[in-house]
This record gives sequence, structure tokens and C-alpha cells, in this order.
Amino acid sequence: MDLATAADPALSAQGEAMFDLFRKPQGRSRPRPDERAVIESARTGELTARGGGVVTYAWGDGERPVLLVHGWESRASRYAKLITRLLALGYSPVSFDAPGHGESGGDTTTLAEYRALIGALHRAHGDFAAVVGHSFGALALFLSLPEGLRAGRIVAVSTVPDFSYLVDSFSAHRALDARTDAELRHRLDRDLYPGEDMWTRFSVLHHAPHVRVPVLLIHDENDEAVGAEQAERLAGGFADRARLVLTRRLGHRRVLGSPLVVDTIAGFLTGAGADHGGRTGVAAR
Repeated sequence: MDLATAADPALSAQGEAMFDLFRKPQGRSRPRPDERAVIESARTGELTARGGGVVTYAWGDGERPVLLVHGWESRASRYAKLITRLLALGYSPVSFDAPGHGESGGDTTTLAEYRALIGALHRAHGDFAAVVGHSFGALALFLSLPEGLRAGRIVAVSTVPDFSYLVDSFSAHRALDARTDAELRHRLDRDLYPGEDMWTRFSVLHHAPHVRVPVLLIHDENDEAVGAEQAERLAGGFADRARLVLTRRLGHRRVLGSPLVVDTIAGFLTGAGADHGGRTGVAAR
């Protein structure tokens, strides 16, 4: 569905520019050398979003599918190390490059598009043994649960707590004045997510009480994009249904490819790690 994006004469040029920038990834990352063999071994497919082609990936024999959802300005190939481990454990990883990311078309994307793509992959592959999301992708997974997404376990890495946090961080990073900030929020509410009640419903904490499967939260103490205090806050929202693992010296992006994190996720999925709530601190490697 096309979104209304015609300029509103009541909004400033800067407000319009910030609205466009908020939904447009800045740069398209390429596969790293150590990711290429894994991504090239996938069975690729295509879905449609906003009239553009979205590339999907699948590995394994289709049994015990695990959905992997990348974050903002990232791509499916960033899961290469985890994909290799999942295949060795008999899982069938499934992923996609969101619009404006990786090998997919388009230059903008939204949480609604992520949610639609997750739903399409769920219909294609059936209930997932587990779902894994990083940052923006983790938030999209939680927003997909009320839409019918079913998974045996949930892993959220560097989780963005809610949509408000995204807007607040964007506004602070761009040093927006009060008027431009208000204009941006108006456009998001009116044109990007009309009728969604996004300031309340687009929140991990909003959905946490309804999650009945084990949850693993992984966050780095030195995360420069989403403060570690947010992970502590989210863990409290899940009570004893979530385990929080805090890493060190990995930041927001390197955490996903850390061998330690891959080991932790693998242990959680196979039942080797604790299912009950708690907090664990581990060193990076």
C-alpha cells in the first residue's frame, strides 16, 4: 500500500527533510568477506513491499525453521556465523534483506513493512522453532506477535525498547528544535503509521506480559546506540520469562557476530542455557 507523502504546507522544509531521512537508511552495506560463502549458499526468493522486490534467504532442509531479522542499515548476511551454527545443529535458518537494505530494492522502509515481511515468511515456513532479531529487527518481531507470529523461543539482541526511543534518539542525534521534532512526530503519526497507536503499541514492554515462551535478551554494556539500561528495563518487563546476558566491548553492531554471542544463542535454542529469568555478565571475545 502506498503511503501519502505529499508535502503539507503547514510543515517546514526541515520537517519534511527529517521525515524522509527517518525512514531512509543512510547507505547500503555490502557482505563482508567472511559472510559471502554463507549468503551465496542460500536458496533465494523474492517478496514484494511497496512495489519493490525484497530478497529472501533460506538454508537447510526446512525442518525446525529459525527466522533471523536484521536491524537498521544492516542485512541478512550479518547473521553468517549464527547461520553456520544453526545449520550444524539441524535448524533451517530463514532471513531477508528489508527494503532499502542489502540486495533488496527500494530506498525506504518501516516497521509496518518489516511486520508484513515477517508475516509472509511465517505463512511460507510455518511456525518457527525460534526467532532472532537485532535492534530494529527485534522490535519488529515483538510487534509481529499480535499479528499471529508463533515461535518456540525468542532471542532479541541490542533490542530497541519502543518506537518512542527511536524517535527520541533520532531527534537528539540530529539536534532537532522543538518545532521540527513536533513536525516529525506529526508526519509519522499521520502518514507512516496511521491508526496504529504507535506511541503505545509499538513497544516491547507493551507486548511483554503476553509472551509465554522463553526469551533471551543480549545487550552490550558499551552499546553506543541503545543504552544497556534499556535491556535491564526490558528484562524486568518479562519477569522470570527472560534471561538477560550482558556482554562487554562489542558495541551495537559487533555483538551479532561475536563467537560468544553465537554460543549463547545456540545454547539457549538447544536448551543448554537456562530458560528461567536472570542476569548474566560475560566478557567479549
